[in-house]
Amino acid sequence: MADELSTDVIETSLEGLLATHEAGEKFSDAQLDTIADLAISCVRELLSFFGENSCVIDEYEGDEGELILDVNGGNLAVLIGRHGRVLDSFQMIVSSLVNRKLGFHFPVVVDIEGYKNRRKQKIESIALSAAARAKSHGRVRLKPMNAYERRLVHLALINDTEIITHSEGEDPERCVVITAVRSD
Repeated sequence: MADELSTDVIETSLEGLLATHEAGEKFSDAQLDTIADLAISCVRELLSFFGENSCVIDEYEGDEGELILDVNGGNLAVLIGRHGRVLDSFQMIVSSLVNRKLGFHFPVVVDIEGYKNRRKQKIESIALSAAARAKSHGRVRLKPMNAYERRLVHLALINDTEIITHSEGEDPERCVVITAVRSD
């Protein structure tokens, strides 16, 4: 009986979320909590397949309105993988599960032990260093990056009027090129 009641409450909450989304309205704090609870439930379910049942999941809202889930504790290095590739796949699975249950797209970012934040800071540092090299050498081509990392480079350098950036090549070898703007 209790399971039926909780399932009815969840279905009613999800229907309310869909109606709010379709009306183009902003989600209330209670609705955002429902989305976060659903996302955390999906993450916990996936973590259980790796024998990780005691992880702490912190939730917060990102700069662009996305839900960020930061998972800490346990032996989670395997879920990060080389250059975060496994983490990117894990996030895609979580996003797919959450969006399917919601019935609409809601941005969910999964981070493990702050890896993405550390990686973002490193990419920004690489971008600033490469911009300085481009100013003295004329042009710098960075190593291939995924779309998210390339975007971070472009955003880190967007206000620097002495250089321009663009991406070239085809994935997975697509990279950012930083070129100095010469004033005559």
